[in-house]
Amino acid sequence: MTAAASTPKGERRRAELIEAASALLVEGGFDAVRHRAVAERAGLPLASTTYYFDSLEELVTAAVEHHSEQELVNGRHRLEELATRNRGVLATVDLVLDMLLGPVRADREADAEAVLLRYERLVATGRRKYLRPLMRTLSVRLYELLHEIFARSGAPVDAAELQRLVALVDGAVVSALIEVDPEPRAAAARMLRTALS
Repeated sequence: MTAAASTPKGERRRAELIEAASALLVEGGFDAVRHRAVAERAGLPLASTTYYFDSLEELVTAAVEHHSEQELVNGRHRLEELATRNRGVLATVDLVLDMLLGPVRADREADAEAVLLRYERLVATGRRKYLRPLMRTLSVRLYELLHEIFARSGAPVDAAELQRLVALVDGAVVSALIEVDPEPRAAAARMLRTALS
């Protein structure tokens, strides 16, 4: 990072670029994150993307980290609400699915599209070796949060059981997407509720 990027204005611009790249990543996957698109989304000159980031890989990494951090923070807030309100299976399933599939969208079609894009990003991450260290770190943090969600909901699980439950959700979602099910989240919720009953 350049010296100018560490000034308040530089930090603000860098954050705006990361926010823009994160939004593009969620909306259109890795292919949507391009220098020009990010600069336009942030309302900044095109040269700012290469001024504040040494490469597109660095910008993508920052976008993935930013988006994942936001989801983990939101999950922690939701967990606090869950701990003080409803600890039932339905509330637990909803929170777990939000952590694994992203926040629910009001429109079913938009929700199914968001879930599909999320899984496309996850699969595409495997082809981007530069993201692997970050994804390992984020995965550990996600699993720690999921462990805590189950424990504080009165349904503690060990590491093997948590892996099984996540695989169950992934399998239900992928099957629904293959079958062009308009509600992959609902399919995953049914499977997870049954497993926890």
